[in-house]
Amino acid sequence: MRHLIAILLQNEAGALTRVTGLFSSRGYNIESLSVAPTNDPTVSRITLVTVGSDAVIAQINAQLLKLVDVVAVEDMTSGDHLARELMLVKLQMAADHVEPVSALLRRAGGRVLSANPSSYIIELTSTEAEIGEFIAAVGAFGEIVEVVRSGVLGISRANPRLHAVR
Repeated sequence: MRHLIAILLQNEAGALTRVTGLFSSRGYNIESLSVAPTNDPTVSRITLVTVGSDAVIAQINAQLLKLVDVVAVEDMTSGDHLARELMLVKLQMAADHVEPVSALLRRAGGRVLSANPSSYIIELTSTEAEIGEFIAAVGAFGEIVEVVRSGVLGISRANPRLHAVR
């Protein structure tokens, strides 16, 4: 089963390496990884996606909590949460395809960052599935030159379940 895990950790050199090392030492792949500071500059938040049984993920989460830099861990998979990904895509296309691509992008809720048909750059924030569908659809209008995706970000709809205790 696919799991979306949020981790708060001290914003210190080597902390991310220790977290990712825990996954690699146990032979688990991280499908998506996003890291950034929180509103507290001493704490960073990792959002990652991995695959494993509930029991394996529970064991990994317990091991994560033993790492000195880790403040809190939450497996958001079973709870009510929102998950989004940011994508930038660069297309090369004929000028007469600009309008259909722009219409597709408006329906998807994205925006154009650069409207030059030889280097048409768009931005879209959506679910992983919707981004995959969009890439497939937009590829019919031109050559996809480059795709950059942020990785999944997730947040619980409930009151903060993941927070640093001071």
